[in-house]
Amino acid sequence: MQIHRFKNIETLREAIFHSPLEQYILVSLTDREIHLLPHAIRRMRQVGEDTDVSMVYAWYREVNADGSLIDHPLIQYTPGSVRDDFDFGGLVLLNSADVLSATEDFESEESDWLDGGWYSLRLRLSQGRYFQMLPEYLYSMQRTDYRKSGEKQHDYVDPRNIHYQAEMEEILYQHLFEIDGLTSENPETFNFSELPDWENGVEASIVIPVRNRVKTIGDAVKSALSQKADFNFNVIVVDNASSDGTRELLQAIDDPRLKLILLNGSEGLGIGGCWNEALLSEHCGRFAVQLDSDDIYSTENTLATIVDKFYETGAAVVIGSYFMTDFDLRPIPPGLIDHREWTDVNGPNNALRVNGFGAPRAFYTEVARQILFPNVSYGEDYAMCLRLSRNYKIGRIFDGIYYCRRWEGNSDAALPIEKVNQHNAYKDFLRTNELVARVRYNREHPHDEEFHPDEEDDSIEF
Repeated sequence: MQIHRFKNIETLREAIFHSPLEQYILVSLTDREIHLLPHAIRRMRQVGEDTDVSMVYAWYREVNADGSLIDHPLIQYTPGSVRDDFDFGGLVLLNSADVLSATEDFESEESDWLDGGWYSLRLRLSQGRYFQMLPEYLYSMQRTDYRKSGEKQHDYVDPRNIHYQAEMEEILYQHLFEIDGLTSENPETFNFSELPDWENGVEASIVIPVRNRVKTIGDAVKSALSQKADFNFNVIVVDNASSDGTRELLQAIDDPRLKLILLNGSEGLGIGGCWNEALLSEHCGRFAVQLDSDDIYSTENTLATIVDKFYETGAAVVIGSYFMTDFDLRPIPPGLIDHREWTDVNGPNNALRVNGFGAPRAFYTEVARQILFPNVSYGEDYAMCLRLSRNYKIGRIFDGIYYCRRWEGNSDAALPIEKVNQHNAYKDFLRTNELVARVRYNREHPHDEEFHPDEEDDSIEF
């Protein structure tokens, strides 16, 4: 079986029409040379025929410059694997009939998209069909990206990729429309000005979960306590059984606004569980505002800016923008992460495609208490924001109000591929759960007027 290099949808359809009459076509998604193991094609085709799936993809190995091999396992595709950077490896086996069926209304301009229409094609193939991952190493190809996981983390919001991201957002919007997975255009809001004073008189709490960050926690707390505001606020630090001097440093700070929640480790809490401890505590104010234990606010007005945005928008969540810096606050690429692609109408839909909402994140405590964070230490913030975006308005601040410091102590600075896969699989689970809930809601509450995304609508911009 010949390997066909994927260039665009048009050339793939032509390859199918001109190939021998076979159920499957073997397609390369990379310009790197692929070295197949003996019987690899036979194995992929066997699995495809046994399961009658639209796509088969397999684990592979990367070849380092010195000739050594690195295992590159992949994860199983799920309904929520709608991010455009899902890793299929470099080689896929596609069901020819399914490809032709999925592209029978193909328009030539789709082949002009920056990815040749691959994202659109595989989203179409996933509608009502199944992809099978083969957890066996069947081929190898040269390694070209030697960056650590932390250096790749923000590729999707790099300003240099703005046109690509706009195209991917448009494609996902069409997919969600077709499966009835779009969010409501009229999310719930709150009139905070008319609400009574918060139960404990505290308007906002800065929440800092921490474990063994003696090198950075002092800077974070100082930044929080230095905020200028015309309302009462406090700083809740949840110390998750630190043993490196973090707890002693915190206990030495003499400021009544600092509220310590001290855990002994037997609780088995991750970052999400620590957030819940703060949310449900008697100290928590009307708004709970995030600050990671190794980051700092960029100005003394960050907290006031966030609270003002709550009152201005009536949102249940307010999310700011942040500067990427090194430990000493020197700017590093990609610089300002502002998620300027966000729109009130389509932002909650596009959130299913990207891996994060931004920072700092702040929540209306009453609503957040109804949902609570999952007890994990990765993706807990994404889970909360994604769930809230289904029903509630999200307020955005596009100015930089936060410094996100990258250093060797970051928990995601240099993760092995197995850990990256674990993280991606978890977020795909969150997306699947959220997508199913949205589809279910839409089908139980049909729209009064059918909306077609190809009709003119000034509220949708790509």
